[in-house]
Amino acid sequence: MARRTLAAVAAGMLAAAGLVVAGPAAPAAAATGFRVSGTRLLDARGNQFIMRGANHGHAWYTSQTQVWADMKNSGANTIRVVLTGGRYGYSSAADVSAVISRCKAYKLVCVLENHDTTGYGDQGGAVTLDAAANYWLAVKSALQGQEAYAIINIGNEPLGNNSASQWAGATRAAVQKLRNGGLQHTLIVDAPNWGQDHQWIMRNNAAGVLSADPLRNTVFSVHMYGVYDTAQEVYTYIDSYVNAGLPLVVGEFGHWHSDGPVDEDAIVNHANYRGIGWLAWSWSGNGGGVEYLDMVYGFNVNNRSWWGDRIIWGTNGWKQTSRQATVYN
Repeated sequence: MARRTLAAVAAGMLAAAGLVVAGPAAPAAAATGFRVSGTRLLDARGNQFIMRGANHGHAWYTSQTQVWADMKNSGANTIRVVLTGGRYGYSSAADVSAVISRCKAYKLVCVLENHDTTGYGDQGGAVTLDAAANYWLAVKSALQGQEAYAIINIGNEPLGNNSASQWAGATRAAVQKLRNGGLQHTLIVDAPNWGQDHQWIMRNNAAGVLSADPLRNTVFSVHMYGVYDTAQEVYTYIDSYVNAGLPLVVGEFGHWHSDGPVDEDAIVNHANYRGIGWLAWSWSGNGGGVEYLDMVYGFNVNNRSWWGDRIIWGTNGWKQTSRQATVYN
């Protein structure tokens, strides 16, 4: 999700037509740290890890370092951290190292995402996935050796609607560039269509992208906003990955957005049923008319919104379903 309101996306999901692709072959080489096994993400000790957490706009709020402790104490096991390679400033290798250190100190898994790609093809200032890959290689010194604690989300919502057809080729190339550059982390790749994949481009090409990763260590991330306004749309999308044997996470979702209402209960409940991770948008600091997506107001953990209460205390929320990665046990 952009810090500002997302560009409008087509309402509703295309019908679930077409064949579900077969699951990928076994990995060609063992991954280091987190690794994918079928639909599951395993931590460095080989135990299943299911993300339960939220997004934090670190690139815009670098001084808000209390967030890690507050999220951990509220029950999260993962924090998705907004970084930037130039569009919103620059998250240096030293900054990335500090972010990972805070994750480790509070026993949270770090999902590090480059926000510069948001809406490429639809929004001025957005950069390509290739540029995002170059950013990760530029901060490689902060990443290597942290494979058990940090996951790389190559680029946030890397294509809008106008260029969505480029997703498969651009994503394969970015994954291979990072592998060729020596990064062995689990990679997360976001869907096109501002993350919502309402054309099912990611779903229909996911197996090929996973096979193009020599480590077979890539997870697919859908962002669920107004496209997912009914339970059936949520079920159909998540189940298509489960049935194909492919790893999926809901990397962002809300209860409402510029493109309409969201069935947040269906997302939380069905993800729990299917063993799928999810990360709510977002802890605090939203602007541009989407302040209703703040889980806490003004970064004050004692001033939670309805949305924050739903994610933390609600049915299948953090308090009920979050489990710490066993690498920290």
